[in-house]
Amino acid sequence: MAKKSNKEESTHQTVVTTESLAFFEKYINNPSPTGFEWEGQRLWLDYLKPYVDKTYIDNYGTAVGIINPDAKYKVVIEAHADEISWFVNYITGDGLIYVIRNGGSDHQIAPSKRVNIHTDKGIVKAVFGWPAIHTRSGEKEEGPSLKNIFLDCGCTSKEEVEALGIHVGTVVTYEDEFMVLNDRYYVGRALDNRAGGFMIAEVARLLKKNKKKLPFGLYVVNSVQEEIGLRGAEMIADYIKPNVAIVTDVTHDTQTPMINKITQGDLACGKGPVVSYAPAVQINLNRLLISVAQQHYIPFQRQASSRFTGTDTDAFAYSNGGVPSALISLPLRYMHTTVEMIHKEDVDNVIRLIYETVLTIQKDQDFRTFSN
Repeated sequence: MAKKSNKEESTHQTVVTTESLAFFEKYINNPSPTGFEWEGQRLWLDYLKPYVDKTYIDNYGTAVGIINPDAKYKVVIEAHADEISWFVNYITGDGLIYVIRNGGSDHQIAPSKRVNIHTDKGIVKAVFGWPAIHTRSGEKEEGPSLKNIFLDCGCTSKEEVEALGIHVGTVVTYEDEFMVLNDRYYVGRALDNRAGGFMIAEVARLLKKNKKKLPFGLYVVNSVQEEIGLRGAEMIADYIKPNVAIVTDVTHDTQTPMINKITQGDLACGKGPVVSYAPAVQINLNRLLISVAQQHYIPFQRQASSRFTGTDTDAFAYSNGGVPSALISLPLRYMHTTVEMIHKEDVDNVIRLIYETVLTIQKDQDFRTFSN
């Protein structure tokens, strides 16, 4: 890799501390499947509590930390907490387990993966089995599909499986853990989008550390159930009724093979946060993000979405009669796999962009393009 120029080096500011990174690793390694996010939410709230004035958890597990809870003008910074997973759907007589998706789980990566089956009796280890290459020789190859992937937990009967506490509806997550690759990338499962939860918590930490006083209420929101239709964001938006919402999620790094840049855009890890253009993204709030990035020399990229962003931005934007909303995305490689990758500098720069934008928003700021 070519050495960076002095100008390039001067624009990057390290934000994540050693202590923050230790929390991030613990947070990523903890499973938070859709509908079963509570353990991860406890970890996140415990980390956030020293930096906020009040916390709140709704009926489905969305967690919120609030700075200035009595303020009438409300600004939300939001990410989602849930990760893709599987549900047990059918147990065969000889003890094998078939599954269905919980969120957008990719059946093609499943074979040979190790998993945790989450039962009321504790974790049961299992693997996604797959017939050996020797046994497939000379026959037409059949790829992995929802019809043929299966779990093997070492049992030989349905009764033995059930005795372990496994039943239809039991949730299953992958076992892979967090790592740092080449001192450049964070790698792990569920960086989509617990990386976002980590980054918004870091914004709250920096506000506290730097003793910043805000003229409005700041709601740091970690929503549930995004992976199955933005449901957690819909519920919490209705509860908070914010005046402004800044959402962070991941988007695709398109630099790896088999991705069409004509349809997916030209985005890269290491080149900064991604600012989105979409119907749900409010024009003037988006302009503010770009202005802040330029003013503070934060590198950024641009992305267009034709009808919807597919993120919690849509849920906030179309709630409560319309809430000015914007999306800051983190470039990510290999989405919905166990080896999702994000660039360390991008994480720092998303945190900086949200932090500086929060400090720029004025009390009672009106983002309408025109008014009476």
